[in-house]
Amino acid sequence: MASQKIIRRIISSSLSPTPVGPYNQAVLVDRTLYLSGVLGIDVQTKKLVEGGAAAEAHQALVNMGNILKEAGSDYDRVIKTTIFLQNMNDFGGVNEIYKNFFKGKYPARSTFQVVKLPMEAQFEIEAIAVTGEVETL
Repeated sequence: MASQKIIRRIISSSLSPTPVGPYNQAVLVDRTLYLSGVLGIDVQTKKLVEGGAAAEAHQALVNMGNILKEAGSDYDRVIKTTIFLQNMNDFGGVNEIYKNFFKGKYPARSTFQVVKLPMEAQFEIEAIAVTGEVETL
């Protein structure tokens, strides 16, 4: 039986900041999209937005949306997120921002407090999403 090739495509959106290290914004394998950690960086200034974890979360989720769109996906097709916080006391405020982007049937999620994030960020998010038509039950 001959095996079918699986396509691995690099995803990059000019509307989101370039990665701060040697990695891609996202990689699409077949219909599964793997998004690298996204920070609350303003694409114009290339700096973290001011205002703390909630402000960074908002900007990071906007950046993530641009990457999802570039891959042919969206927030409704995100199946798993992982959030990294510098301070778990920001959990409630970040949740309020998160609910503005993910509505209804939320993706699976983990949240961790970490000692340090790139660029002294207070918030980072990574995700796994799918592309194509999805039926949610």
